[in-house]
Parts: sequence; C-alpha cells; structure tokens
Amino acid sequence: MMKRPLMLSTLVAIALSLYAGFVLAADPTPVGENAQTQQQEHIYGNQLMTPQERIEYRAKMRDAKTAEEREQIRKKHHNVMIIRAKARGVILPDDPPVRGGGRMGSGGGRVR
Repeated sequence: MMKRPLMLSTLVAIALSLYAGFVLAADPTPVGENAQTQQQEHIYGNQLMTPQERIEYRAKMRDAKTAEEREQIRKKHHNVMIIRAKARGVILPDDPPVRGGGRMGSGGGRVR
C-alpha cells in the first residue's frame, strides 16, 4: 500500500521538475517586447522617431493597398528622416534597409 503514494509523489516531482526546466529554458524577453524591437530595426531612422510616429508609419504601411504605394510611403519617409538626421547632426546610411532584409550587423551595411 505504501508504494502507490510514493510512486505518485515521485511522478509529481518529476513532472514539476520538467516544467521548471522548460520555464527556465524559455527566452526571458517578453514576446511583444522582442517583436517590437525587431520591427523598429526595420524602420529607416527609427531612432529619430517618436513612438507615436512609429505607430503612424506602421499603420500607413499596413493600410497601403499596393507595393507601389508602400514604396512611395517608404521613399517619402526616407527623405523626411534624412532631413531630420541632418538637422540633428546624425549620420544615417544612404539607403533604407532592404525590405525583408537581415538585421543590422549582418555585414551588408556601409560604415562611414
């Protein structure tokens, strides 16, 4: 009769330790925060924008009906960011990041 409670408690202990292992192995960065950081990296001149401007830019891109419309929005944004960077004494790369391209530091960027 003593074997069942001991076996049950052993199984519970094993299950809890497995669960703890999965929790500890998980990425400590919240998913939303990580996704937001990655998204910001793909907006040309994001470091010169307010959070509200980023939201508005993403909404414009999301609402664009065609690839041509998105490209026009990108080009206009690129020009605005160049003007803003010059006014603030910040150097931005000449070209906006390639759509769907890699992250910064992937070896494709120019160093000034």
